Amino acid sequence: MSEKRTELDELGEFGLIDKLTAPFTTHVSNTIKGVGDDAAVISISDQEVMLVTTDLLLEGVHFNLMYTPLMHLGYKAVMVNLSDIFAMNGTAQQITVSFAVSNRFPLEALEELYAGIKKACDYYKVDLVGGDTSSSLSGLVISISAIGRANKSEVVYRSGAKENDLLVVSGDLGGAYMGLQLLEREKEVFKANPSMQPDLEGNDYLLERQLKPEARQDIIHFLKELEVKPTSMIDVSDGLASEIFHLSKASKLGCTIYDEKIPIDAKTAMAALDFNMDPVTCALNGGEDYELLFTISMEDYDKIKGNPHMTVIGHMTDLNSGINLVDKNGALIPLKAQGWKN
Repeated sequence: MSEKRTELDELGEFGLIDKLTAPFTTHVSNTIKGVGDDAAVISISDQEVMLVTTDLLLEGVHFNLMYTPLMHLGYKAVMVNLSDIFAMNGTAQQITVSFAVSNRFPLEALEELYAGIKKACDYYKVDLVGGDTSSSLSGLVISISAIGRANKSEVVYRSGAKENDLLVVSGDLGGAYMGLQLLEREKEVFKANPSMQPDLEGNDYLLERQLKPEARQDIIHFLKELEVKPTSMIDVSDGLASEIFHLSKASKLGCTIYDEKIPIDAKTAMAALDFNMDPVTCALNGGEDYELLFTISMEDYDKIKGNPHMTVIGHMTDLNSGINLVDKNGALIPLKAQGWKN
């Protein structure tokens, strides 16, 4: 072991993954894509591939049980993984669920967690096919893996974007982050005065975006109906800016996006202003929206133009142009990714 010490904070999640997996090569011929995309891609026939992804959620890091109902947590834990399958333009089919739990959790609490998992399985029509359990000394830990299918010709990678492709995002952004801000604010109020009731009235949309987001399976269906195959795609889990960097890096391109084009719901914008935050900054760096970010050929623009579920926010450029944001005054500002790193 080297005497040199590199702090993990210097690398971030994706830098750490890149560093640890760089020495690995594939040994099996049917491994089409390993590390580096939303899901691994494994050939299972001449026409079809299997998609495999996994996510780890830790109490105190990814969720706080002071304001996260266990049923919502179970639902969200499944959805987080299914979103990765959809980001590969695939169909989700099965999940496995593993968890570690301390003795402070009774059976009834775990039944609530699994009730949320079942609701997600029923809604997205996926099967629970296995998993594992263990004891924990540091709170609740959940690890879910999702398995999906896709035709080989239909799989969409992060690396397929071309110069001048349009950058498109589904839904609206920043709502999950503002929901988290509301919950954290009320947690601090409660800690200071446990007799105070939480003041969350009128914020149902933002709270749902944080506690019970939905993976955008519908966008995959819409695109197929419109006969549009994205050239690249990723889900927005770590913040829009971070995902733009991932697509650009994988495709070896630059990108320009437009401040005024970023879709932000009015409730999100109002909440951000109440917290003295810039709504666009929240959309760029907040994370956990689980929308889909993808590129399409210019020739497909007319097919999605006016679609209420999709917004063109920019375009891909040559690598040397860098990754930039055009603000409301028309100034070109280098984009920075400050999204979630855990």
